[in-house]
Amino acid sequence: MPRRPTRRVIALECAALAAAIPVALWTNTYSDWELPLLATVLALAVVSDLTAIETAASHIVVSGSFLAIVIGIVLLGPAVGALIALLSIVAGWLLERYPGTNLLNNLVTYAWFPLLAGTGFHEAVRATSTTTDEGLYFLLILALFGVALALNFVLIAGYRTYLEGSAFRAKVERALLPIAISEISSAALAVGVVFAYHEAGLAALALFAVVLVTFQRLVGALLVSQQRADELELRAKQLAGFQVALLSALLRTLDLRDRMTARHSAAVARYARELAAKAGMSEEEQELAHTAGLLHDIGKFVLPDSILKTNVSLTEADWEQVRKHPYEGARIVSQVDGYQPVGEIILAHHERMDGLGYPRGLRGDEIPAISRIIAIAGAYDVMTARYSYREPISSYEAIAELRRSAGTQLDPELVDLFIELLANRDFAFRHGEDADFDTELALDRRIHEYVSASAASGAAEPG
Repeated sequence: MPRRPTRRVIALECAALAAAIPVALWTNTYSDWELPLLATVLALAVVSDLTAIETAASHIVVSGSFLAIVIGIVLLGPAVGALIALLSIVAGWLLERYPGTNLLNNLVTYAWFPLLAGTGFHEAVRATSTTTDEGLYFLLILALFGVALALNFVLIAGYRTYLEGSAFRAKVERALLPIAISEISSAALAVGVVFAYHEAGLAALALFAVVLVTFQRLVGALLVSQQRADELELRAKQLAGFQVALLSALLRTLDLRDRMTARHSAAVARYARELAAKAGMSEEEQELAHTAGLLHDIGKFVLPDSILKTNVSLTEADWEQVRKHPYEGARIVSQVDGYQPVGEIILAHHERMDGLGYPRGLRGDEIPAISRIIAIAGAYDVMTARYSYREPISSYEAIAELRRSAGTQLDPELVDLFIELLANRDFAFRHGEDADFDTELALDRRIHEYVSASAASGAAEPG
């Protein structure tokens, strides 16, 4: 919650507002108190402020009063521009009745930015002896608009940053950048209005009034649309996070039911990521391999304990149920937005190169590359890990078995790469006995970001 300004800050602002008076008197030499023009520009500024549009989330106020003030500075001088600015602020406050401390800050801001920017503009015009029909004159108007906008933003945003204890950079990103394009258009519009006034006189401002109201409405609609898009994106991310949490909960439950499956999933995830890297896959594909490895056996969640935890040979009916776990796993995972690629990998991780695998009988390159990686990683871990349903064998013996299965069951090129990978790693990695489910699950949390982003824009028994 924003804090209240201290008495010292309020005193400094009062002093700054008072100091603007002698500065305005000094700059009066640039002023042109042409009452019809003054009244017209003032009316435009006040009406624009009273009909301003504010976005609910970012609190960006869309008003054409700033444009009217800049035109007032150019045509009437900095002191008159400051008067127009102050009167438009007071009119807006009388309608909204926001806190007096905010009113004070607005008065200071709208007194000083016309005086400082306007004085600089008219001094530049005088120093260069520029006339209103020269190109340099209109370039100076563009410069005036930019300087005035910067001063206005720094004074307002700096004050809000102080009260909120927030970062000034965040204010730039959330409040200034979204309207940067519209402000460039406003600057060009200011040049056009001044040019039209010098050509056609006061009548040109009547046309400007129509353009100003239309422009204000269009920018307001644009910002509201952007805000809704941002809110929709946020809701989508929240939903994705919730769905990922559900998957994590399923994995946790499977972990509690069967530590062997949880450890095996962790080992396969680690092996799969390393093999994907060894195969030259991109960072995104490596992370996808890790996610698929961690989730590849989630379909076993539907198996009864009599199958999942048994130490005896399975019947053919039992194996029929076991062979459904790739399909069940893919079905579970594919329910989560953005996880369809993971589901496809899980569905195919028991396919064989010779087409004798399941559930679809794919062969060769028809099998996704990461599914082929999962098959190798799963087969190797089942053969070498102590915590498995079969007696472990040595890494050397498992490698020999992988070679025998290469070309029929497993991808031969990936098998060769995996063997090279094992040769350069320590004993713990080669046997996967220290594979930790919690560690791999924590690592996978950042991988979920990739999988979700992908939605918004390929062995031996069993694995």
